[in-house]
Amino acid sequence: MMTRIITGAGLLVLLFLALWLGGWVFAVLWIAAVLLAIAEEFTALTAAGHRPVAWPTWLALVVSIPCFLLLSDTEAIRILIGMIFLTFLIVCINVLFRSEPKLVDMLMSILPLLSVALPGMFLLAMARLPVSLQRTLLALSFLVPTMGDMAAYFVGMRYGRVKLNPTISPKKTVEGAIGGLVGSTLTALVIFIIASILGMSPPSVIHFLIIGLCGGFVGQVGDLFASIIKRHCQIKDFGHIFPGHGGMMDRLDSILFVAVFIYTYYLLFL
Repeated sequence: MMTRIITGAGLLVLLFLALWLGGWVFAVLWIAAVLLAIAEEFTALTAAGHRPVAWPTWLALVVSIPCFLLLSDTEAIRILIGMIFLTFLIVCINVLFRSEPKLVDMLMSILPLLSVALPGMFLLAMARLPVSLQRTLLALSFLVPTMGDMAAYFVGMRYGRVKLNPTISPKKTVEGAIGGLVGSTLTALVIFIIASILGMSPPSVIHFLIIGLCGGFVGQVGDLFASIIKRHCQIKDFGHIFPGHGGMMDRLDSILFVAVFIYTYYLLFL
C-alpha cells in the first residue's frame, strides 16, 4: 500500500504542476499520456489473441492533434468527425478482406479510438479555453475521478461489505462506490471554493455539485469499463510504469470518461 500511496502522491504533484502551467506544457504531457494509453490498450488486445488494425487510429491522431491545437473548435470538430468515419472505413476494409475476417477484430480495432483517442481530444480542447475556465475544467476532469477513486479505495477497505460487481471487479464494494461519490462531490466543492478565492469567477456552485456527483458516477463506470477489458484480456494491469498503479491506461480510465462528460456539460450549460 505504501508504494501505491507514494506513487499516487508523485502523480498528483505532477498533475497540479501541469494543470497550473496549462497551455502547451499540459498539451504535450497529455498527448504523451494518451499515446501511451492507446499503445497499452492495443498491446493488451493483441496479447488476448485479437488482430486489431492499429495504424488507422494512429493516423487519425496525427491529423487530429494539430487540428485541436491550431484550428478553431468548429473546424477541429468537423475534421475529427471526418477522421472517425475514415478510420472506421479503413478498419472495415482491412478486416473484411482478410483470409479469415472476424467481426470481433473489427470492433477491437475501433475500441482504442473510441475509449482513449476521442476522449483525449476532449481534454485537449479544454486546454484551448480561457485560462481561468481552462484550469477549472481541467482540475474537475482530473481530480473528481482521481479523488473519488481514492475515497472509494479507502472507504471500501474500511467499510466494504457488499460487492458492487464481483464478476468484473471482485474488490469493489457498494460502500466504496458510495464513498467515491461523496469524495468526488466534495472535491468539486473544494475546487469551487479555491477558484472563488483566487478570483477565477467560477460558475454557480450548483454546477460544481452536479459535476462532482455525476462525474463521480461516470468515472466509476469508466473504471469498470477498463476492468472488463482487462478481464477479457486476462491481465491485471495495462502496464507497469507506475509502481502500485499499473500502466497509463490504468490511471486514465475514469478520467477519460469524466472528460467527455465535463466538456459536454460545458458546451450545454456553462
